[in-house]
Amino acid sequence: MLTQRESEVFKLLIANYSTKEIAQRMNISDKTVRNHISNVMLKLGVKGRAQAVVELLRLEELKLD
Repeated sequence: MLTQRESEVFKLLIANYSTKEIAQRMNISDKTVRNHISNVMLKLGVKGRAQAVVELLRLEELKLD
């Protein structure tokens, strides 16, 4: 369901990195990070990052380490 980049972004989100920190770690712009997050929210039909994380965990697209 998720692209590799979307998965990377959400793994860093659940590891408590900020949008800016994720952008720096992935060597992409803040806007690109926000676009990845928005794309995932649209795919899932949810309205926020937290809802997206919960849904991705439920669907087993992400795992808590």
